[in-house]
Amino acid sequence: MTNPIKSVGLMLFLIIFSAILVCVLVVGLFSYSTSKSIIKDKVTESTGVAIEQSTDKLDMMFKNYEALSMQILLDKSVQDNLAQLDVVADDYEKFDTMKKLSDSLQSYILGNQSILGAAIIPIKGDVTSVSTGSSAMSTELAQKSDWMKKVVEGNGRLVWLPAKEKGYRGDVPEATFAMGRVMKNTVTNEGKFVMIIEIYLRELSDVLSSVKLGDGSSITIVDDAGNYVLPSNPSSKPEEIGKASPIALPKEGKAAERGSKIATDANGNEVLAVYNKFENIDWKLVGSVPVNALVKDAGKILDTTWIIAGIAALLAIGIGLLVIRMVAVPLVRLRNLMNEGERGNLTVRSTINKKDEIGQLAQSFNQMMTQITTLVNQSNQSAQDVLATAEELSEASKKTAISAREIAVATEEIANGASSLATEAEKGSDLTGEIGEQMQQVMTANQEMGAAASDVEKASRQGTTYMNSLIEKTGMTEEMTRSMVEKVDRLKESTRSIRKILDVLNNMTKQTNILSLNATIEAARAGAAGKGFMVVADEIRKLADQSRQSIDVVGQITETIQKEIDETVNVLSTAYPIFQEQIQSVKEANQIFLTVQGQMGDFVGRLGSVTESISKLERSQVVLSEAMSNVSAVAEESSATSEEVASLSTEQNSISEGLVRLSDKLETVSSGLKETLARFRTE
Repeated sequence: MTNPIKSVGLMLFLIIFSAILVCVLVVGLFSYSTSKSIIKDKVTESTGVAIEQSTDKLDMMFKNYEALSMQILLDKSVQDNLAQLDVVADDYEKFDTMKKLSDSLQSYILGNQSILGAAIIPIKGDVTSVSTGSSAMSTELAQKSDWMKKVVEGNGRLVWLPAKEKGYRGDVPEATFAMGRVMKNTVTNEGKFVMIIEIYLRELSDVLSSVKLGDGSSITIVDDAGNYVLPSNPSSKPEEIGKASPIALPKEGKAAERGSKIATDANGNEVLAVYNKFENIDWKLVGSVPVNALVKDAGKILDTTWIIAGIAALLAIGIGLLVIRMVAVPLVRLRNLMNEGERGNLTVRSTINKKDEIGQLAQSFNQMMTQITTLVNQSNQSAQDVLATAEELSEASKKTAISAREIAVATEEIANGASSLATEAEKGSDLTGEIGEQMQQVMTANQEMGAAASDVEKASRQGTTYMNSLIEKTGMTEEMTRSMVEKVDRLKESTRSIRKILDVLNNMTKQTNILSLNATIEAARAGAAGKGFMVVADEIRKLADQSRQSIDVVGQITETIQKEIDETVNVLSTAYPIFQEQIQSVKEANQIFLTVQGQMGDFVGRLGSVTESISKLERSQVVLSEAMSNVSAVAEESSATSEEVASLSTEQNSISEGLVRLSDKLETVSSGLKETLARFRTE
């Protein structure tokens, strides 16, 4: 099974889909990011202007309050009353002085609705503090407070004090903040009293209420420690007064004076914070706008981007499906046809009728399959011819082996007959010797010699019978040898035919290699689509290599057979004259035996005139002795010749068996070639 993830159609679809979708998303998200950045810059600029204007308004208000404190400080009646209060000892005079001092303070704050009240408190001692409005407070508690220490440390400089939820007295129904300074004597420059003026915190809120930075925005005032002086909603959440602001601002350097930053508010939301420091106070006016509110309009661009991305995705899917239909589907069909061809089905053909590269590839595939089918048919026919020739060669080799075995048996019988003849010849020679020794006693042993003559006559008849049998067998051996020579000649002709067939197969193998090379080149031109086609070409090339190797093996075997057949022909050509000489010798020995038989007949007929013919018998005995010597020599030569023929017959039998094995091997190779070609179906 082919992995669908590796499909060309799916890859093209994913590439087109990803390219279109990524381009749309990149353009849309870049536009959204750019718009967001521009909006932030513009809002930061406009918010900075609004914060700066509000800071200027509050600075003006703080300067007015500072001028009010300077007026009170420099007022002559206030200075005189403070000096008088420090030196009088009478209670009534103190009360009167304090009353005058209170009236002076009252004259400054009277009608000013933003001021809760004012108080003059001694820095040391138990002098009763002077207050006006709602700022009456305990002198002892005031002298122990932290804010008192800050004012004293100011040494006559105006000190702005942070807001308190219940005022500095602790029981005021709304929050206030204050300013204080040491009341120094303008003559002696000594400061024994502290003046504190409490101002309603709502005055700051009223000034900032007209400033609108955007939906969800807030404006706060924080001190130098980052704590709320004026939270965003002091009326609804007064408990936030004096608490730390979640927006951390720079405390040093130029960035501590004014600037903007992205921070996180108490709810964890991202906000744009723009801040500006007051001119004469270490407080900062901070305006914060939620980033979500800033980029709310830019969000339309993001929404539009997602809509366009969805449309682009649908368009990419349509284009991808069109590409799959035009490219991937034909390639899959060609791939399936190539897989069928790889499995041996050469009848498959493509039905794609296009004019583009895929159509050209389909036409090349059809032409390749046609050429491969023709090649396989030719190879199959050649394999069948080789197989038929191998069968004929095997049959001829088997017949040759059978003939060789028969020759070996006949040769063995000839050898046995020759051995028997030699034995009989030795016996005849011994008898002749005995006749020579007993020739002196022939007169006295006439009857014994008659019996011996009868025995000799019988032995002569038996020898004649043996010689006739030897002549017949020698003739059969000659006939078999002639037949074997003829069969070996025919076998040489068969090996020449095999050589011609091997030359034809070798040429077909070369053409197959050339065709496989052309198919590989076409597959390489086809690229990834021709991989399956390349596999088929590679298989054909391997088949051609195997055929060439098999043909080389058969050629080597045929050359070996040819060489051994030539050697066999040479041996038989050498042995044939020997067989003829052997037949001539056997005929001569037979003639001798016939002569002996005739003479022995005359000898028996003339046994009565032995005495008169003793001299003739003596000469006959000499002739018989020479004849027996000749018979013994001929018998020994015939035995040696028979043993040599038997050895050659054994060698011929071995060669014939080797020829049978080589024929079987040729038949096996031809069958393997036929089975290999049978994998391909051409119909």
